Amino acid sequence: MKTRLRRVWSPCALRSLTPDSRREKSSGDTRKYSKNRGAMSRSIVRQSKFRHVFGQAAKAEQCYDDIRVSRVTWDSSFCAVNPKFLAVIVESSGGGAFLVLPLSKTGRVDKNYPLVVGHTGPVLDIDWCPHNDNILASCSEDCTAMVWQIPDHTPSRPLSEPIVTLEGHSKRVGIVSWHPTARNILLTAGSDNLIIIWNVGTGEPLITMDDHPDLIYNVSWNRNGSLFCTTCKDRRLRVCDPRKREVVAERLAPHEGIRPMRAIFTRDGNIFSTGFTRMSQRELGLWDPTNFEEPIALLEMDTSNGVLLPFYDADANIVYLCGKGDSSIRYFEITDEPPYVHYLSTYSSKEPQRGMGFMPKRGMDVSKCEIARLYKLHERKCEPIMMTVPRKSDLFQDDLYPDTAGPEPALEPEEWLEGRDEEPVLVSMREGYIPPKSRELKVAKKNVLDTRPMPRRSMSSCDGSSLPPQLLEKLLEEVQNLKATILSQEKRICDLENKLSKYTNGTA
Repeated sequence: MKTRLRRVWSPCALRSLTPDSRREKSSGDTRKYSKNRGAMSRSIVRQSKFRHVFGQAAKAEQCYDDIRVSRVTWDSSFCAVNPKFLAVIVESSGGGAFLVLPLSKTGRVDKNYPLVVGHTGPVLDIDWCPHNDNILASCSEDCTAMVWQIPDHTPSRPLSEPIVTLEGHSKRVGIVSWHPTARNILLTAGSDNLIIIWNVGTGEPLITMDDHPDLIYNVSWNRNGSLFCTTCKDRRLRVCDPRKREVVAERLAPHEGIRPMRAIFTRDGNIFSTGFTRMSQRELGLWDPTNFEEPIALLEMDTSNGVLLPFYDADANIVYLCGKGDSSIRYFEITDEPPYVHYLSTYSSKEPQRGMGFMPKRGMDVSKCEIARLYKLHERKCEPIMMTVPRKSDLFQDDLYPDTAGPEPALEPEEWLEGRDEEPVLVSMREGYIPPKSRELKVAKKNVLDTRPMPRRSMSSCDGSSLPPQLLEKLLEEVQNLKATILSQEKRICDLENKLSKYTNGTA
């Protein structure tokens, strides 16, 4: 049984405590500090292989420049990334749009680069499919969600035809989230307070939940996709079982402030949350969903208006916190030892961030001991930030790279809907993950993601037998006249060329 602990501290305050000040605060300690200084230091410093993780921004030539990041007032990350593509929601006139770039296409982005422009309202959220690196879901203020197949080559014109359009919400759709283990299962949440789970392979809604009385701030699946947690404007943190269509646990006001909250499932089934105190200080919490009475840990941060967006690395059990408008990224390690949420370090820069993308672990560079990569959105730029563990050896580091979730789904939609749960299918990072060029989606039923829009038939490809006889005769007569005109023009051109050659040779 874990000892539940409530701690209130800030990273700056913790680091400002020197050994001497700690000794002064513990007046009842009769040990001689000078003799045992080395031993006490070893006992105070927590042993962790991630203690010295540091962040480093990419060089200027490795950034993506001249990107007009969206100015929509919505607490979304505005960026999604996978081992093949970078997607960013951008400013667009006449509807919503987002930009999709191959990861290798760094540098300045041409202002005429083709966008994805199918939505009629501003795009609010985007998410890459974990089982197919060419499939992307988007949602918008036009009350729809769309699923797109992104080609490996650079398109010559804007993409405007989604593979499937999901229509079921009556108000704007602000959240899209793919199921972590089941193929083609997509969750959408809208301002109509509905959560709809779709089978995008058939375009059909499978589950609809209306348990939220107010705006839904965020949704997060657990590791095997059996549950998801939500935060809502009514200040409640809920754990939902979608197949039972019920809320299995909830907590009123996990953070006492009224500003938006965020919550994510951790690897061991706990819930990590971010929010605000009653005095508008930002706060972190770790909760056991089987017992919401007291938090496992509750930590106060700083005073700022930006909502903290958590990005979770399940393999390392590290949470990266990025606040919109902040110029820093804080990261914490979650363990089974008190105080359970351990502050590691802070990456700081000069420019505030408009959004953030988080690369899946299979996109890491294992030769450089890179354990995370975030894509920071500036006003007109996207900047990769690499999180690295310093190691002297060039060999593969087994302790840093356990087997991670791969692109193969563990379940089909029908199996998940029947109540079956499976952990993600893992892949090894020893040789470095190489994404396949293209992967076809496989489903038991007819899959609309495998279909393509039929090209429009031109008049020249029409069947002549379907035309009226009078029109057919008229067309044939016009063709004969055109042939005669071409022959006469060719004869005239030939005569003119002969005359020109005589004048040139002086024989005329």
